[in-house]
Amino acid sequence: MSKKESFSQKVKEEICLLENDNIAKSKALLAAYIRLNGYLSIESNRDFLILQTENAKVAKFIYQAIKNIYNPIIHFVYVKNKKLNKTTSYKTIIEKNINQIFEDLELSFVENKISRKIVYNDETIAGYLAGAFLASGSINAPSNSKYHLEIACHDEDYAMRIAKLFYKYKNTNFEPKTIKRRQQYVVYLKRSDKIGEFLIMIGAINSCIEFENVRVDRDFMNNANRLTNLDTANMAKTVEVAKKQRYWIEIIDSHLGVENIANSKLKLLCQLRLKHESHSMSDLANMMSEELKVEVSKSNVAHLFKKIEEMALKYIGVD
Repeated sequence: MSKKESFSQKVKEEICLLENDNIAKSKALLAAYIRLNGYLSIESNRDFLILQTENAKVAKFIYQAIKNIYNPIIHFVYVKNKKLNKTTSYKTIIEKNINQIFEDLELSFVENKISRKIVYNDETIAGYLAGAFLASGSINAPSNSKYHLEIACHDEDYAMRIAKLFYKYKNTNFEPKTIKRRQQYVVYLKRSDKIGEFLIMIGAINSCIEFENVRVDRDFMNNANRLTNLDTANMAKTVEVAKKQRYWIEIIDSHLGVENIANSKLKLLCQLRLKHESHSMSDLANMMSEELKVEVSKSNVAHLFKKIEEMALKYIGVD
């Protein structure tokens, strides 16, 4: 992996590809990101909230999330640094509705509290920690046997509050530690199985699969937790793919009706997917083979779903 695309960057960019339709989770993510990566600037008696990162995809993701929820006057700029490795900094600059944003997120650069109005269940905890990771997190590449994931903070009290969020997450038993490093306070995980669970929690499913696969290749004596993480990640990916497939089928059903599909294989596959939401494509292939009394492979099913998607696209925008 090149220096231009570290594993940390891959994880962050995967988070930015997630569907952003849960407003409560999105607000929790923004609250953490702004708290860790934002600062206020005053120019010509005007207030500006500035968010800065060296990752263009993260900058675009945060820009869009803020715009979708608060619709402020917002600008997106980039600055090339000619002195330090010629890196590029991307800035999201907000100059309207700043007070509304801070009030709605119960956010302050002075206080270290994490609002219970914003973070109150597993979903919002996951959102908050995803935002914190986007702002100041890093993770060693899976090829590195010294497993390490961290979130850096400027304040000890705030670092302790982030560590407590890990303990409040009900679906796993995280054991974060904190340490002072130079002028920062770092919340970190060292256990590889917990790092895998963290990646699943924040929605970085593909990164978790890569992380676990590399570990399995390096150490064939993998433990039960590792296999559980891999199975969970694969299941989550299957569910996500199935969700998109159902979306295409529902479009077809609303315009044409699944029962009116002329192609018998396409019709059967649509019916099976609607009936079996979490089945893999291999499962669907086996069920079709049994129903049609002919061999249907996984690749056949994938090809049929491609046709379903193409059919659905013809109906989008047609009322």
